[in-house]
Amino acid sequence: MIRPKPRPGRRLRNAALVTATVAGLVAANGPVVTAVAQEAYTDFQRSRDDYKARYGSWETIELPEEYRAQAVHAALLYTGKVLLIAGSGNDAQDFEAGSFRTVVWDPGTGETKEVPTPEDLFCAGHAYLPNGNLLVAGGTREYEVLADDVTRAAGVLTVKNERLDGPVTLPAGTRFTARGNTYVAAEEVTVPPAHTMTDGTHMAGQQEVWIEAEEEGEGHVVTGGQQFQVEGLDADERATLYGVGDTITLDKQNYRGLDASYEFDVATETYRETDRLTESRWYPTLVGTEDGGVLAVSGLDEHGQVVDGDNEVYDPATRSWEDRPELERYFPTYPALFRLAEGNRLFYSGSNTGYGPAEEGRQPGIWDLDDNSWTDVGGLRDPGFNETSSSFLLAPAQDQRVAIVGGGGVGDSEESTARFDVVDLSRPEPRYAPAAQDYPSPARYVNAVTLPDDRTLLTGGSVGYRGNSQSDLHLTTMYDPHSGHLHDAAPNEVGRNYHATALLLPDGRVMTMGSDPLFSDAENTMPGRFDTRIEVYSPPYLFAGDRPEVTEAPEEITRGSTVTIATEGADVASARLLRPSAVTHQTDPEQRSVALDVRPTGTGTYELGVPEQEGLTPSGWYMLVVLDDDGVPSPARWVHVQ
Repeated sequence: MIRPKPRPGRRLRNAALVTATVAGLVAANGPVVTAVAQEAYTDFQRSRDDYKARYGSWETIELPEEYRAQAVHAALLYTGKVLLIAGSGNDAQDFEAGSFRTVVWDPGTGETKEVPTPEDLFCAGHAYLPNGNLLVAGGTREYEVLADDVTRAAGVLTVKNERLDGPVTLPAGTRFTARGNTYVAAEEVTVPPAHTMTDGTHMAGQQEVWIEAEEEGEGHVVTGGQQFQVEGLDADERATLYGVGDTITLDKQNYRGLDASYEFDVATETYRETDRLTESRWYPTLVGTEDGGVLAVSGLDEHGQVVDGDNEVYDPATRSWEDRPELERYFPTYPALFRLAEGNRLFYSGSNTGYGPAEEGRQPGIWDLDDNSWTDVGGLRDPGFNETSSSFLLAPAQDQRVAIVGGGGVGDSEESTARFDVVDLSRPEPRYAPAAQDYPSPARYVNAVTLPDDRTLLTGGSVGYRGNSQSDLHLTTMYDPHSGHLHDAAPNEVGRNYHATALLLPDGRVMTMGSDPLFSDAENTMPGRFDTRIEVYSPPYLFAGDRPEVTEAPEEITRGSTVTIATEGADVASARLLRPSAVTHQTDPEQRSVALDVRPTGTGTYELGVPEQEGLTPSGWYMLVVLDDDGVPSPARWVHVQ
């Protein structure tokens, strides 16, 4: 809603009062109150209409206390509501208590409700299905244990079965012995039988299981190849069923992935269980494929190891996952993948979050899912700083350009970069090149949101790892993909680092929430707290006067067709289809803005041409927005594209 402007006399009187107050405070108390007074004056300046019309404005919202979940995932539903998934919310106590949370918030009415959450979907992946439901897969099986807290040697044991007569199942609690030490299996394991090779020899079946030493101490560490016996077997059985391990250590134990898979039903606002993933995944990326399926890649498996290139595809018709060994491709966790317009191809920007060796899976490139071929894309500056960077498909999607901003060193490095590079993927040999200017500061965890006017809002982040040393950036800019320049915007007031999210709302505003710092002080001595406040940004176009409005439009739209709409207000100069976000850890493969051809057909009526390429406009729900000559967008109208 556009509020009426105050009368000039009122504005001048307010300015005089603020100035007089500042002067009085400083005169009475000296430098002690100077900072406070300056803050009050800054707040006044940012409340002025001319400031908002140039830089936009922020508003902080707190949900009722009972709904303040530590949401790590945010998705805009086609009802206009926002799905906030916390799971255990990076809280080990909540995990142990089985306290998993999901909240649905309506930004229009403020209505909020809790949704029963069946498993710990913390750090899962998600992607929209053609019907608009959100597929959520993966999550947390076990929390990490830091090295200082590890007292019993533990790790992955490979159990081998040389028998040909069938699989063998060992229950949780099975005891293994090696060098006089005893280790206990944390879970049930079924080991397949041996199979006969083409040359007549036998290949043992094998399966991995997590084991932990029965007693504490370094004497139970195994770092070289060691055979383990299954306790209770006779000599003949021990010869054909045994374990092999070489990394049973007192090292840090990573988070372990979950094989959970659910469709969030938007109409009923409930989770509907599907068949399980074929591979457990923590920090995976999910991205749509050309046939309406969803590809799941990377993540940490059930033992906390990076999934070694094993990828799988979800079929919405059967609600099941299928292992796809022909699509073997290794990525670090939460890789940023973008569907390209032509063919069944994905672009990996190089952005990722969290886990994986520094020397593997970091090269940007184009992945063709038809034949599993790969084409490197070079030119990216600071290639060792891709973790926690932000990358996004520039508007309109027809241009096939992707930008990457900021990022930090692998792991918990405090180093970060101000790099801002762009690649044009429509070129025969695409290559990254520097944007017209770098980001104003080195940054990690910046959230990127594409606006209806083609600009991308870049907000939040921190210079250091998880905001250490109070390095949160109160910095918001807007990138114009047509000029290549960054423009100042009103700074975010709430610091946003790790586990922060941001997305576009149907009314043209931007919602941000979350932040999970390790510390709350500059000396890094006091524990941080997860920030549950929501901050909403109103871009300058919301202060530019009357907005056009779509009064009639078909709900169902077919790619390659022409649709007729009716509007009120200013003449329509352009139109966009905006796919809603499903974001976590600065990773959002869903977000895209597709330009439509616009042809006037009468007073307030227009024909809109929808692109034919499925890779450009994947099936699903979109926000239809029209814009006037000044780039002022209408409120969105939901349409379903197929």
